[in-house]
Amino acid sequence: MIGIIACGGYVPYNRLQRSEIQKEFGTNGLKGERAIAGFDEDSATMAVAASLNALSNGAVRDLAGVYFATTTSPYAEKQSDTLIAAALDLSDQIRTAEFTNTLRAGTTALRAAFDSVTAGASSVLVTAGDMRPGGASGQNEATFGDAGAALIIGSENVLASVVGSASIALDIVDTWRNQGDTMVRNWDERYQMAYGYGEAIPRVLKAVFEETGVKAEDISKVIFPVAPKAQALLLKQGFERGQVADSLLNDVGLTGAPHPLLMLVNELEQSSAGDKILLLGYGEGADAIIFEVRPEIANFKPRRSVADLVASKRNDITYATYLKWRQRLDTEPPRRPEPSRPSSPFMRRRAKNNLALYGSRCTACGTPQFPAQRVCYKCRKRDEMEPYGFRDKSGRLTTWSADYLSYSLSPPEIVAVIDFEGGGRIMCNMADTRPEQIEIGQNVEMTLRKMFTAGGIHSYFWKAQNIR
Repeated sequence: MIGIIACGGYVPYNRLQRSEIQKEFGTNGLKGERAIAGFDEDSATMAVAASLNALSNGAVRDLAGVYFATTTSPYAEKQSDTLIAAALDLSDQIRTAEFTNTLRAGTTALRAAFDSVTAGASSVLVTAGDMRPGGASGQNEATFGDAGAALIIGSENVLASVVGSASIALDIVDTWRNQGDTMVRNWDERYQMAYGYGEAIPRVLKAVFEETGVKAEDISKVIFPVAPKAQALLLKQGFERGQVADSLLNDVGLTGAPHPLLMLVNELEQSSAGDKILLLGYGEGADAIIFEVRPEIANFKPRRSVADLVASKRNDITYATYLKWRQRLDTEPPRRPEPSRPSSPFMRRRAKNNLALYGSRCTACGTPQFPAQRVCYKCRKRDEMEPYGFRDKSGRLTTWSADYLSYSLSPPEIVAVIDFEGGGRIMCNMADTRPEQIEIGQNVEMTLRKMFTAGGIHSYFWKAQNIR
């Protein structure tokens, strides 16, 4: 039996009220809010956050592959799945692949993971992240959102088994973005409804129902990652309104490649054994996958549910701040030297420390230290150290300062000293917080963030954040 053995979502802490966009341009439009990635987040860091959520209960240990789905990879030519694997401290012999350039990347990666496990792979992580650019005052800017999602596919302790799947390929230009484009482009909505969704969805539904023998009335929830207006198409295919899953448009937005996976995680967290969930992915055709929820679902609890992540937020971000974070405004340059391009050899040598957050632990007295040391500060033993990971350790804020002089897209830059549970100390930046939210002694956890980009190279490290 092949299916989902763990899952997790990620919704950024920051939200932009759609009314903020509307008042800048004097327009009326959608209500609610959209999730926006922080200035130090990107599609890869959000995928890491979702993956850590999926892996949080320790049920999955040996992953054979990492498949990353996105339309907004940090690099145009360089994989980010290897970065994700390094941050998760996975074996360097793991299979990695990146699925991109289509909104259907998430469900395509999912089907590829099914094939890998069927062929003998132990388990495969399918993770996704996106932060799609929409033009100012346009519908895309209002409806898009940023998020990540992760599903682990395996054959043991299955939470939701695969009943069957089907795909339809359709060469259509309805949503696209060329190299160098600063925003997503769309053809007329009526064209997409008639020849995009209107053609691909009925055909893929017919195919998956014929393969599985399942009927529309057997489905508990159908996941269709589009705006509610387009979801109305499902009602013409024999589904009742109550079967259509929440699109998360009002609270998160349409998040691109991760969106069908995020909606699936959200439904799995609320499902019961025996439920049948139909997952649809659209983009130059369509994918359809039917899952049946197993009794094991009662034993799986991610560290944070999608509902918890949606509820935990800061929603007073201004439209100008959003534009600044996306670097779509010319802001005053820093009054200190800008960062120099990172050294590729140094990054390679320090990958275990910087991406997987490894320090050392003295084998003589058991004292953890970060960064890795040769001499134990406590017992003074030399070269009696073993690698020790801090990434999954919670910590306590010991002291902090607010730096208004360092260059930051969201000043001030908060620098904190964190004492880890079980020993060890780190000095690092804090993410998603303001000075008035900080208290000495508060509990924090670590999150991978993008520190800066220089010379076209992105530099990543871990920051502390308040536990959501």
